[in-house]
Amino acid sequence: MQEKKNKGCLFVVSAPSGAGKTTLCSKIVSCLPHLRFSVSYTTRLQRPGEVHDRDYTFISREDFRFMAERGEFIEWAEVHGEYYGTSKKRLEEILDSGNDVILDIDTQGAMQIKNRIKEGTYIFILPPSLEILRKRLADRMTDAKKDMEKRLKMAVSEIKTYQQYDYVIINDKLEASLKELEAIIISQRVRTIMVDMQWIKERFLKEEDY
Repeated sequence: MQEKKNKGCLFVVSAPSGAGKTTLCSKIVSCLPHLRFSVSYTTRLQRPGEVHDRDYTFISREDFRFMAERGEFIEWAEVHGEYYGTSKKRLEEILDSGNDVILDIDTQGAMQIKNRIKEGTYIFILPPSLEILRKRLADRMTDAKKDMEKRLKMAVSEIKTYQQYDYVIINDKLEASLKELEAIIISQRVRTIMVDMQWIKERFLKEEDY
């Protein structure tokens, strides 16, 4: 007998670099039960403070290409000259366990998944302005000026895709943005289409009722 009345939900979160999506995703996972973070694979270098297999699974370009050729990614894309991909196996394992999944991925990857999984919930995170985004990138002190300008140009391109998403959160105040993200996830969990029909049958209906 099912202990959980809802099926696992998929939440896909995208944003331009520096908008704060990774922080929001990390915090929401620690706030809500039955929500798991699917760790993406990447070929980029590990940044200070990042933990392998927690923030990303860091692998070589050769290994990444091998996995892509074997069809192990549900989506993958090249972003800022590095590869990022979402493992089919990791995603399926979390959903099959009855938990919800949150993916922190770029717009290219999000649209690949949307073409395959229509019932997912797609959320776009916006910074309050390009000026604030520029300051956030500068505060990281990890990107050269040339690279930062490239990221800002890419940000404008990514922001143009916002209408492809179900929800938009303007990440000005972190706590307010976190509450909005939490509200979206909770509301999606209790939609009629997400209720496990078997759970209903076992608790409320006799065989002749269906």
